[in-house]
Amino acid sequence: MSEINNLLWSIATILLLGSGIYFSYKLDFLHLNFKRIFKSFMDSSKEKNGISPFQSLAVALGGCIGVGSLAGIALAIYKGGVGTIFWIWLSCLLVVPNSLVENTLAIIYQKKIKNEYIGGPSYYIKNGLGYKKLSLFYALLVTFTYIFGYLTIQSNTIAKSFTNVFQIPSIVIGLIVGILSFLIIRKGIKGIAKFSSVLVPLMGFVYLLVAMLIVFKNLNMLPSLLISIFKEAFNFSSFGWGLFSVILIGIQRGIFSSEAGTGTAAIASGSSNIDSPIKQGLIQTLGIYFITFIICTSTAFIILMSDYSPLNYTDVNGIEITQNALRYHFGDIGNIILYFCIIAFSFSTIVSGYFYGETNMKFIFKKMNQRYVLILQIVTCLLLIISSVVSPTFLWNFVDILTALLVIINVFSIFSLRKDVIIEYISFKRKCNNDRK
Repeated sequence: MSEINNLLWSIATILLLGSGIYFSYKLDFLHLNFKRIFKSFMDSSKEKNGISPFQSLAVALGGCIGVGSLAGIALAIYKGGVGTIFWIWLSCLLVVPNSLVENTLAIIYQKKIKNEYIGGPSYYIKNGLGYKKLSLFYALLVTFTYIFGYLTIQSNTIAKSFTNVFQIPSIVIGLIVGILSFLIIRKGIKGIAKFSSVLVPLMGFVYLLVAMLIVFKNLNMLPSLLISIFKEAFNFSSFGWGLFSVILIGIQRGIFSSEAGTGTAAIASGSSNIDSPIKQGLIQTLGIYFITFIICTSTAFIILMSDYSPLNYTDVNGIEITQNALRYHFGDIGNIILYFCIIAFSFSTIVSGYFYGETNMKFIFKKMNQRYVLILQIVTCLLLIISSVVSPTFLWNFVDILTALLVIINVFSIFSLRKDVIIEYISFKRKCNNDRK
């Protein structure tokens, strides 16, 4: 499985970086225009139909800020060393234009059904490219990736973090997670959006506050830590697969955490009601920066400022490393902090991931009624229960392969639709210039 994983991610990395560089140039490095990004966020529509741009950002962030930001970054450091953090940062800057483009396309090709908007890669693949079979395959793949992959990792991580300290069987934790998730996702798309819009800002603030306390407490370590990150990122003594694997792991974990280029955030954007496709793309880039440079970097500093290096793990999930780091910094209170973060981060991903799954199932089955939606919800919760006792190594490898496939299909699609985005950008730029006059 690891050989397939490395091959697919080598292809995905080349596509992501190539398209990211291309769109950076063609869109005049718009993703680095932070004044325009914040203005787009403030100018977003507030109509009642659909969900608001802020709610779509919260849903997308909820899907991204899962345990990948806690366990995934820890796993990157454990497998690839300190230098992977640099490649996570760099990959963000290089691939974030893909996020701008995919979320722009989500609005261009979104559909309105009754009082709700719906969209995402499946819609622009079908209606933009005319590839019906590929759109159905992507919809099925993203449903499978989230329902069977991302969501199961959340449940597995919650179970493993609790069983490391308390003598509670993993299946019991999985059962609790499954029941609570069912109660949340039964509220529907708008209910999920409201849940995410409250939980995501709260958990982001708490986690950032914890990280800042640790950094200020260990401020003397910061210069040497930053030097180590940059030095190890270009460790040419391990030139060859050793160096390439560090780069690949960094990019892989960065994409897993931010999901830039996978097209999944575009599913949330497709439900947004906004007056400009480019504005929606810019709003979602704000989320990518927040995840990578705030949340993921916070996790890295929490771990690297602890005694992580002497520790060895078997069948590692990654959360054990973060758990040990928080315990190192705060003692037993560190466990409480971790449990809050894991529960908040995991449930935000579970509800957002289910949202992605349901949206794409409705794309595949046009007449999917509430009875079938209920069946999907029950299956989702059963998988959350079962995954609490599955090997985390298998789950991570499984999800990495599915994510790479999503990236390959989505990047091919957005690059093929590049003219639509460039035309939209020219119109957006012209309107901005007229507003200044």
